[in-house]
Amino acid sequence: MLSLRYRTQTRFVVLPPARLHAPNFGNIEADQIRHDQLVSQMQRFRGMVYSRDGAVQKSDLTADGRHKLPVDERSWHVLSIDREDRVCACLRYVDETTASGFDDLFIRHAALSKVPALGGRFRGAVESGMKTARRMGMRFGEVGGWAVAEAHRRTMEPLRIILATYGLLRLLGGAIGVATATFRHGSAPILRRIGLTSLAAGGQELPPYFDPHYGCEMEVLQFDSRHPAAKYENWVAELAADLAVAPVICRERARSTFPSVLLGLDMSPEPVLVPTW
Repeated sequence: MLSLRYRTQTRFVVLPPARLHAPNFGNIEADQIRHDQLVSQMQRFRGMVYSRDGAVQKSDLTADGRHKLPVDERSWHVLSIDREDRVCACLRYVDETTASGFDDLFIRHAALSKVPALGGRFRGAVESGMKTARRMGMRFGEVGGWAVAEAHRRTMEPLRIILATYGLLRLLGGAIGVATATFRHGSAPILRRIGLTSLAAGGQELPPYFDPHYGCEMEVLQFDSRHPAAKYENWVAELAADLAVAPVICRERARSTFPSVLLGLDMSPEPVLVPTW
């Protein structure tokens, strides 16, 4: 089977954190209005998807239906845009490499941190991951905000947006981190097949837990952008190449603070096999 890039009807757009100087991607656009429009559209899309799934209530949304979180402004967003210029899938990565400890992380809000028998182990496991990232000279952060339009859920789009985010993390130099996943629509099992694993403390995996806010069973998983499941490795490399030349819409024109993401990247158009799962 040929690479998905020859079959997909969607395209990627990357939104860097609002106050971050732009990295050296190949297609940077400084457009504050467009950036803010896309963030709002993404939040409105996420609000629609989450409310229909019963994951959030109307009271969790803004008056115009956006699922707006403070973390959005300091996150990287990978958006999949359809032919009508609408967001049809999204995922975010918030870089927390400089956080001093668990209490500075967005993941501290997870309901698991408040479970008496598990909260301490959860904290210890996350901080252990932070130390590992620092020791290896990698970034540390959290992936979340995964949403896919209902019409695209039986396509390759859910998998494509996740693997594209792996590609983004590689372009940023590699990252270790955590993700909260629901069992709704099989999200947690999908992430496991891609290569995420259970967060562990003291040699024991942390179990799933019930999140009263989202009204479902959830699980905290960990990832290493260098090591997706082996059968997806070629696809991650392909999507990283796609993101390297995809539009990167910044709020302002700025100096680069990242090493060039194009250095050493194979931009060959030769197709690769799409793994099956």
